[in-house]
Amino acid sequence: MDLRPITETYSVSPQMEPTDMAALAEMGVTTVICNRPDGENPGPLQAAAMQEAAEAAGLHFVFNPITGGAMTLQNVEEQAEAMAAADGAVVAYCASGNRSSIVWALGQAGNLSTDEILAATQAAGYDLSGLRPQLDAMAAQAKG
Repeated sequence: MDLRPITETYSVSPQMEPTDMAALAEMGVTTVICNRPDGENPGPLQAAAMQEAAEAAGLHFVFNPITGGAMTLQNVEEQAEAMAAADGAVVAYCASGNRSSIVWALGQAGNLSTDEILAATQAAGYDLSGLRPQLDAMAAQAKG
């Protein structure tokens, strides 16, 4: 398990294993978000198996699959809603953690400055500087 904190309550990770769920619960994580579509994984790592392991460990599980290059506003909104509903720390995962960091970044546009968003993801190992124009546009739209 390779957790990469973005904020105090949101971390991302490359692909996780069902056996990681108990350790996450012990660390105080309450919600796990899967951003990896089932078509990218073998059966033992697909959402149903991960959800079963998460729930057995007492974790809330959210399946919000993001196909590379096809992230939607619905994905961004669902991620933000899952984070807002969590009563503790959240871990989101995909193949490398990149999609999970991007969906977080887009959801924070308008809540945090673009510089804060990019600094947080950079500190976690994800250079999202190419998203600056989109983050700025989304922030401007959020402010109306």
